[in-house]
Amino acid sequence: MSREGWEGWEEESRELERRRRLAKQQGGKAGIAKQHARGRLTIRERIDALLDPGSFQEQGQATAIPDYDDSDNLVGFVPANYVLGFGRIDGRRVVVGGEDFTLKGGSPNAAGLRKSVYAEHLAVQYKAPLVRSLEGGGGSVKGGGGRRGGTVGEPVYAPPRFRIIADAMGQVPVVSMAAGAVAGFPAGRLVASHFSVMTRHTAQVMIGGPALVERALGARLTKDELGGAAVHAKSGIVDNVVEDEPAMFAEVRRFLSYLPSNIHQRARRVACDDDVERMEEELLSAVPRDSNSPFDMREILAMVFDEGSVFELNRGYGPSQIAALARLDGQPVGVLANDNRVYAGAMTAAAGQKYRRFVEMCDTFHLPIVNFIDQPGFMIGPEAERDGTIRYGMAAVCAAAQATVPWAAIQVHKGFGVATAAHYAPNNYVLAWPSVETGALPLEGGVAVAFHREIAAAEDPDAKRQELEDRLRNARSPFPRAESFAVHELIDPRETRPTLCRWVDWIQPLLEELKGPTTFPMRP
Repeated sequence: MSREGWEGWEEESRELERRRRLAKQQGGKAGIAKQHARGRLTIRERIDALLDPGSFQEQGQATAIPDYDDSDNLVGFVPANYVLGFGRIDGRRVVVGGEDFTLKGGSPNAAGLRKSVYAEHLAVQYKAPLVRSLEGGGGSVKGGGGRRGGTVGEPVYAPPRFRIIADAMGQVPVVSMAAGAVAGFPAGRLVASHFSVMTRHTAQVMIGGPALVERALGARLTKDELGGAAVHAKSGIVDNVVEDEPAMFAEVRRFLSYLPSNIHQRARRVACDDDVERMEEELLSAVPRDSNSPFDMREILAMVFDEGSVFELNRGYGPSQIAALARLDGQPVGVLANDNRVYAGAMTAAAGQKYRRFVEMCDTFHLPIVNFIDQPGFMIGPEAERDGTIRYGMAAVCAAAQATVPWAAIQVHKGFGVATAAHYAPNNYVLAWPSVETGALPLEGGVAVAFHREIAAAEDPDAKRQELEDRLRNARSPFPRAESFAVHELIDPRETRPTLCRWVDWIQPLLEELKGPTTFPMRP
């Protein structure tokens, strides 16, 4: 077919290419240099460093705030200060987006806001994990007036913006990174994640920045004092704190390696070089005979799971409770355990909240849970009462009671009181070590309450108390429970890995049946 005399679209094509180049200039050389001087990468540099090389496919490349003259010639072009698109991490498609701090300090311009709002929609629509790189202050009072003839606010029929943020958490893995100041709406987005990570020296997370706090409360604080890493390593706002941005990208990639791309898939089981029959001799003496002597639960975990696979989350928050991801014979699992070196492993209010969120995440993405139990009960005392420990502890109990994933419970040391119920789910596979003690109350406190008159009347109250404790401790032997089939197996601690690896094979058909939405997905 002859096209002689037809006019082509070369001019428009050249203009499109020019606009795409302008968009990638971000805040210009000066803005990029200022970002680098703060010790931080630009959003495009972060995306390139996070993703597999050459895999980024940007969405809305020409989105901008244009400025036209009276002849409709483009005389100004401010790029959208939110960069968004698809990419790949270890070959798997993800959605990645983030604020461009070189333009307007990351506070969204009109074009950037639309792309920002679209990020969760894109991840949910294409059933891909979402990774956010957050840096900015959310909205601004500048330009917020409503008397210039334009429309103001969202239409009354618009769906709530936060609905898609909540929905995304129930459908795809959501990860947030903070390497600079994050305040306002971006801070809300950060906590609406399954995993969040911040850099130690360059990031802060705040509801409101120093100027706002000083104006409202009269308190002068720096960004670090308000929301630096030292604050949030213990607040529960972020899961992990790392030294720099390369470490942050590595954490994100590692976290995602344990999860499926969406709730309709299974987490990928990988080849395992670690012997499934490996039995570590040190496990036999890992728990001291003196029930009040502390021991290192993390050493036990390292000896049971695939070598190098334990990835702990939120260690500084609710520290009596350990929560981690790991692998057993290549199968990703959630790991819960008590750290008896902190409050003897008792469940505090923070530990209860940490526990609930972790169980809900594992249930959302159908990760089996392996629970190492050394639970002396809920934390007691005036501070525990002020913190509302019983409420958050019961939330943890209910999360376990409603969990649908396969669940292995290893009774390691102590299991006392209502708090112990948080460590058992409907689909329990219960193993016990010879070192376990269980009951309504720990012996020391229980004997003091139940036998207080007998102890007080004795010639030597301390000797009488010790006599009673020893007698009752002998009665708490795990052997009668095993004889009564109150546990599936009483095992030599060295047998833990082989036994759990066999369980992992048994549950494979169950994991296939779990794919899809849960009745109670994880929420912030």
